[in-house]
Amino acid sequence: MILADFGAKVIRVDRTKVAMAMDTQARGKQSVAINLKTSDGVALLRKLCVQSDVVLEPYRKGVMEKLGLGPQELLKENPRLIYARLTGYGQSGSYATAAGHDINYLAMSGLLSRLGRSGEKPYAPLNLLADFAGGGLTCAMGIVLALLERTKSGKGQIIDASMVEGAAYVGSFIWKSRSIGMWDRSRGENMLDSGAPFYDTYQTSDGKYMAVGAIEPQFYKQLLKGLELDAAALPTQMNYIDWPELRRIFTERFATKTQADWSKIFDGTDACVTPVLSFDQVSSHPHNQERGSFIQDSSREESPRPAPVLSRTPAQPCLASDPVIGEHTVEVLEEYGFSSAQIDQMLTAGIIECNAVKAKL
Repeated sequence: MILADFGAKVIRVDRTKVAMAMDTQARGKQSVAINLKTSDGVALLRKLCVQSDVVLEPYRKGVMEKLGLGPQELLKENPRLIYARLTGYGQSGSYATAAGHDINYLAMSGLLSRLGRSGEKPYAPLNLLADFAGGGLTCAMGIVLALLERTKSGKGQIIDASMVEGAAYVGSFIWKSRSIGMWDRSRGENMLDSGAPFYDTYQTSDGKYMAVGAIEPQFYKQLLKGLELDAAALPTQMNYIDWPELRRIFTERFATKTQADWSKIFDGTDACVTPVLSFDQVSSHPHNQERGSFIQDSSREESPRPAPVLSRTPAQPCLASDPVIGEHTVEVLEEYGFSSAQIDQMLTAGIIECNAVKAKL
């Protein structure tokens, strides 16, 4: 989706005889349906792969090799090919062929051990860190880097994107800041992991929340001013022994006003206090509205605008409906040089499937 948003032509290869796609990140993609259980289907996919700039495969180690579509085979035919392999555990190691999900990769990266409240078990924050940050985003960066390098060498290469290693790499700050004492205490008792009362969320009188990140003294001073608290009458900010008492005071004070009230008090200050916006609120917040940070597709479904914003060549996300399986089969094969007769023959033989969307008049 990232690559498509920023101008790449992305073709998703789907199985035939599938009712609907489960790809919720299908924006801007085209769908070709190929029966890979047939030798002709595999041969067809091979032709598409060797005529492309990038092949992105999401299977566990060995699946593509069994089909005869491994990187070594394809790079022989197209030495400029970028072959990106996105897996949980990578292409080597004792877990290379093991099943897993985001929570498993996060656990193996070391990061999960640091996530959670004090006295509670480790907590996985949705499935964002390994699947999407350490996985999809890191792999997309690898593809762009490989394409950039290819402009110098003229050669393709294989990208081994492991979600375990990608998540760990995203967490480099945690690893490298241990030497300065930022993570000396147990999980949930440090400054940035919900241990500090000045870096946490607080419930408001209407059941909503405010986020507080007032670390530096000048920001903390603004926080106390907004809360109408006297610094001289409070425990010291950086003494962790006093943090439970300070959190109690902040909790009681935030519970006296609504989220809107606190937003009015803190907007325009450097207290580092912001409302915790729900999905329903986020696009109508003045800041996000002014920047156009969220977009609507043709079905009026809302999602984030692609980031970052480029000054000369900004992303142009497709606002049309997501593709149905096989919607672009004929169109894509024609672009790859197949004749109408060849396409018709493959359709009749069940090698490919076409489900063109009829225009709504």
